Amino acid sequence: MSDAPSPAGAFDCGPLLLGVRHHGPGSARAVRAALDAAAPAVVLIEGPPEADPLIPLAADPALRPPVALLAHAVDEPGRSAFWPLAEFSPEWVAIRWAVERGVPARFIDLPATHTLAWEEDTGDPEEASEEEEEEEARHARVDPLAALAEAAGYDDPERWWEDAIEHRGPGLREPFAPFAALEDAMGALRERYGDGGRPRDLVREAYMRLQVRAARKEFGDEVAVVCGAWHVPALRAKATVTADRALLKGLPKLRTDLTWVPWTHRRLARSSGYGAGIDSPGWYAHLFGAPDRPVERWLTKVAGLLREEDRIVSAAHVIEAVRLADTLAVMRGRPLPGLTETTDAVRAVLCEGSDVPLSLVYDRLVVGDVLGEVPESAPAVPLQRDLAREQRRLRLKPEALERELELDLRGETDAARGRLLHRLRLLGVGWGEPARSRGSTGTFRETWRLRWEPELSVRIAEAGVWGTTVLGAATAKAEADAVAARALADVTALAERCLLAGLPDALPVVMRVLADRAALDADVSHLAQALPALVRSLRYGDVRGTDTGALADVAAALAERVFIGLPPACATLDTDAAQEMRGHVDAVHGAVGLLAETLTGHDGLRPRWRAVLRTLSQRDTVPGLLRGRAVRLLLDDGVLEAEEVARLMGLALSPGTPPGDAAAWVEGFVGGGGGGLLLVHDERLLALVDAWLTSVPADAFTDVLPLLRRTFSAYEPGVRRTLGELVRRGPGSGAGAGGHPATSPGFAPEADAGRADAVLPVLHLLLGLTPEQPRSTDDDLAGVGK
Repeated sequence: MSDAPSPAGAFDCGPLLLGVRHHGPGSARAVRAALDAAAPAVVLIEGPPEADPLIPLAADPALRPPVALLAHAVDEPGRSAFWPLAEFSPEWVAIRWAVERGVPARFIDLPATHTLAWEEDTGDPEEASEEEEEEEARHARVDPLAALAEAAGYDDPERWWEDAIEHRGPGLREPFAPFAALEDAMGALRERYGDGGRPRDLVREAYMRLQVRAARKEFGDEVAVVCGAWHVPALRAKATVTADRALLKGLPKLRTDLTWVPWTHRRLARSSGYGAGIDSPGWYAHLFGAPDRPVERWLTKVAGLLREEDRIVSAAHVIEAVRLADTLAVMRGRPLPGLTETTDAVRAVLCEGSDVPLSLVYDRLVVGDVLGEVPESAPAVPLQRDLAREQRRLRLKPEALERELELDLRGETDAARGRLLHRLRLLGVGWGEPARSRGSTGTFRETWRLRWEPELSVRIAEAGVWGTTVLGAATAKAEADAVAARALADVTALAERCLLAGLPDALPVVMRVLADRAALDADVSHLAQALPALVRSLRYGDVRGTDTGALADVAAALAERVFIGLPPACATLDTDAAQEMRGHVDAVHGAVGLLAETLTGHDGLRPRWRAVLRTLSQRDTVPGLLRGRAVRLLLDDGVLEAEEVARLMGLALSPGTPPGDAAAWVEGFVGGGGGGLLLVHDERLLALVDAWLTSVPADAFTDVLPLLRRTFSAYEPGVRRTLGELVRRGPGSGAGAGGHPATSPGFAPEADAGRADAVLPVLHLLLGLTPEQPRSTDDDLAGVGK
């Protein structure tokens, strides 16, 4: 067993190797105590050595963890790697200890230039043989904590780590004892499992040994090394310089840049996919920061969160929860309550047995959305610096917690915020995503959901190839996307995005490509798909004050080509093609309405479109789905009278029409929004559908049933219930044909004056009237009640 060095002789056995668990608060406290006791001349830390110039920034108060070292390939920014550090990470504690005392600190892991290139290298000259592959298969990847927990009789590695490390008090008499114990344990694991299924660790450890040797030559034996506990036996092992250099020979390389970037607690969580992640970063941050009574402080924090969510939690609840957590720890033989005990106490006492509020506690506190900060002095690509300036100017602070942002584009600040978010989306930086507004749906309002993720720093580095400012980069990217676009709809969508993002310099290129593609594309479905985005762009241009004259001309020409080509394009379509074309017809119908309202001098667009719909509704070669849809659109526009609609429906549902075609016509006519209410309020149309449905032969009914089910299942439950009631009652029970009034379910033929008078006292109260006011007022109120 390794002898734990005394504080006075910390370096008697050579370098002080402090094996830790990444992001373990117990390890972080132990590292700080060991460094205080040993006072090394240099601190070596597991991490990419190219980041050594970034270590002094840790002294800047503006660098607030969680943060991460970001390394990316200069020529391929998307190839990147992160080294996250939290306030409770032992590596961060070691860095802060060194910079506060002026002690040199260096990173000693394999350089990022090799790490990034290693992922790319597909032609490895030392490709594994079949024997090596079989050997690796026999030795599966080992989780050291799980192995130690199992040996100690624990079925949960996190629980074992809490009991063995996290629950150790801060005032330990022997600061090096936990590291000696971990070194012994890891040594036994390495003897049994070798590299533990991590063959690359052997290369990394060879490089670390070389760096430790170099530090000892420069500083003597007073060298402290902070690294993962798994690596400590390998660093202690005797290996020749020649053998270590041989392992590093021929490694691939890439040019890399490194910087500090903000990180989040959520991205430290194992559930995010981070290999060295932990289950509860928020809980660990609390354990590390709490000066005393961590359980009491934690449950108080939980109570505060639940009160913010309008749940009733008193001080008595907190006291009882503390008692329960302590009792559970005793019953389970644990030295102190851990996360499991506190969670059980929160569920039972503060959440009254419900897992719904408990999930909120887990999300907000156990994991958390803490976002780190990086100072302006940290290295950054020019695009990142410009974005930071824009964020400050527009008061848009990046936050890890998702929030909703409502913008009124009539105000200059909100308009600039919207342009910035649209430009970033065009660059592939998804800081914000458009959302449906809960209030007004006008074009002068935008709603965004904002959430900053650490990976966006990589996206910004990637987008830096397009320019040094957000505006310049977005403009260049839009121009390149326009030239590379394959479909006409892609170009029109890009024109819309350019208007939303306020990119006037990119529009000429986009419009030139759009005009060329529109002239060459003869596919009506492509033209119909492209028109709606183009029309929306005209509306956006109005509210943003953008000159959209060129867009208007292209949109009008595109609409005319759709009018001409749509009828022949709708002939003899199969079922799937007809469904797709129906979507195009609906989209063009809405676009033509907007276009006629937006453009001056194009008053004939709407009549010409209605003529196209009449043609579709009467042409036998057009599928029933599209004929029914055309009739419905004409009815909605007030072009067809109810009598004419009933005549067309009667023809479509006549006995000579195949059941499948008739069912498709019904789907086209009454499918979609408002179709159910149309049948509720027009008895003749409902009677026609009912009569046709009851006349469908039994052998054909099974074939049309899916179409009918798809149509009627889309109706609101209340509409379906009303239709069923009308059909049950039979003819004459519903609203009259053509909208003439008749008795409907829930309504009497005449108003009930007595029931209307019953609401008068409430109306008096709401309107602030008194019963002594003149009778004429009561008469008016009675009229309101009726």
